Amino acid sequence: MSHTDVETAPLSAPREIKDRRKSWFAAGGVVGAILASTCCIAPLALFALGISGAWIGNLTALEPYKPYFAAVALVFIGLGFRQIYFKPKPACEEGSYCARPESSIITKTALWLASVLVVLALTINWWAPLFY
Repeated sequence: MSHTDVETAPLSAPREIKDRRKSWFAAGGVVGAILASTCCIAPLALFALGISGAWIGNLTALEPYKPYFAAVALVFIGLGFRQIYFKPKPACEEGSYCARPESSIITKTALWLASVLVVLALTINWWAPLFY
């Protein structure tokens, strides 16, 4: 290990931890959004695609847990948005994970899709009758 590697190694570790934290928040938001939508949006989407079966009715058994799943998803989504949009961004070293624009685009896309999914799950009683 050269002298410059020793100097830069401790500096890049906190940046990578922050990048991982953003990814974990986005992943938690996506998982929570999927769980929040399994009782309502998933059966509707499956019916719209022409998929049917008695097992789809079992998805509605998760309806009582929808507020909990949505709350968890909103917490993770909020923390993810806070990490991405409101925290000051440190300068990235050339070649590091945070220097690649794809990492930020994927995380932002996941957060926005999870947000839309949670909003759809929470407002399904208003718009779902339009599809029946």
